[in-house]
This record gives sequence, structure tokens and C-alpha cells, in this order.
Amino acid sequence: MGYSGYQHLVVDVKDGIGLVTINRPDVYNATNDRLHYELTTIWGDMDRDPEVRIIVVTGAGDKAFSAGGDLADIEHRASLPAEERFEELSRVLKEAQDLVYGIVNCDKVVISAINGVAVGAGLAVALLADISVMADDARLSDGHLRLGVAAGDHAAMVWPLLCGMAKAKYYLLTGDFVDGREAERIGLVSEVQPREQVLPRAMEIAGRMAAGPQMAQRFTKRALNQWLRQGGLISFDYSAALELFGFVSADPAEGAKAINEKRPPQFPSASG
Repeated sequence: MGYSGYQHLVVDVKDGIGLVTINRPDVYNATNDRLHYELTTIWGDMDRDPEVRIIVVTGAGDKAFSAGGDLADIEHRASLPAEERFEELSRVLKEAQDLVYGIVNCDKVVISAINGVAVGAGLAVALLADISVMADDARLSDGHLRLGVAAGDHAAMVWPLLCGMAKAKYYLLTGDFVDGREAERIGLVSEVQPREQVLPRAMEIAGRMAAGPQMAQRFTKRALNQWLRQGGLISFDYSAALELFGFVSADPAEGAKAINEKRPPQFPSASG
């Protein structure tokens, strides 16, 4: 199969391992509209590729796995007329669902090598992976509350299963960052490594699994992901819609501006 049509994902297939690199290092691998779309299609393409037995996903450079949504795209949507904004948000909602269910329904094992900061859609990829290897000094945050919208994407679906409801509520409601050591301690990721060992360790695991019983691995993943499919029905589709609904308010524009200006936000909904 060919992957030349991808603009922001670099794909290298060797020895049964498909290595996917999120490749916008100049903006910390942030997900603009094109990359967000590509993250909805890559899992199906790799699932159908007979040369791929195991998938590894990481970020280009040494600073970020993926630093969330591109703020320029968020600010652009806020400036659109109401009807155009509705159409744009409907498209984003469909893509968010395709991204999440694309990973969940991909039969092949996905391993994330979280080599730096992971936020937003990038974090969804990192934590929906079947096995996650994170740098001990990397940080992750769902980030939606910091922007001023509900925690959609993947969080309501998978965080309570990974780390329990109490920790999930704390980190999702505050938007606080979690470093690799704490993420491993509370069960958000499979293991941590020194930053320079993250990708080698992920590739080591992938190599071992690429030589393992493929159908047994895929059927085990399929069975375990019934929990995620059930969680999708209970909370993900609902939370994703609520996130997009939040973009009709003035809070996200202020949240994006505050992040750009590196200052605390002054959300309109919190004034008065």
C-alpha cells in the first residue's frame, strides 16, 4: 500500500512494523485540519496493509508527541458566520468520532511512543493505543477545560477505565498536566522510560509482538475493546457533541487567545 498522500504523517513499514510519525515539529506536531483528518484514515489504511502486523505511533522531533489542536484553526472557526460554523463543527465532530473509533476498531495492536507533550487529539491517539510508552519527563493534559470547552475527544470514554473516576475527574476538570511518572503511577500509560529510550522500547515491544500469534493478539484486543465500545455508547459520543456545542460560546475564543498570550484566561462565563 502507498502512503504518499499523507502530508503530516510519515509512514515507514519494515519487518512487519508500521511506524507512523506525526510530522509537524515546527508547531510541536499540533493537529491542524489536515492532520486531524489524516488521523482518522491512517488506522484503516494500516489495518488493510498486509505488510503491517503491529503499528507504532510517535511524534517528530524531541519535544512533542502532539501539542493538541492548532489554535489558528480554532480562532478561524470562531470568526465564521453561524451557519458556516455549524457546518464546520459538524465535520469536526464526525472526524473526532472517526479518529477514536478508528483506533478502537483497528484489529492490529497500536503502540504509542509518547516522546513529549501530548494534548487534545494527540493525547487521544496516545492513550487509545493498546500499549503506551511515555517519557518520564514528558507531560500530558486533556486540555479542553483550559480552552473553555467540555472534555470530548476520548477522555470520558477511556480515562475512568485507565485511572479510575476520582483521578479522571480531577485531571479532566482542572486541565492540570500529568508527567510520565505520575501517569504510570495512576495507570494512564503502560510504562515510562527515559526520553531517549521511548521509541526504542516501543519498537522492541512491537518487534516481539510482530513475531507473535497475530490472530490471538487481534482477537484479544477486539475482546478488551468491548469495554471501550460500551464506553463510547455511554459517554464518548455524548461528550464529543457537548465539546463541539461549547464552541458556540465566547469562552473558547478567550481560551485560545490566553494560551497564545501565555496568560490566565478570563472566561466570559466566569465573569459577573
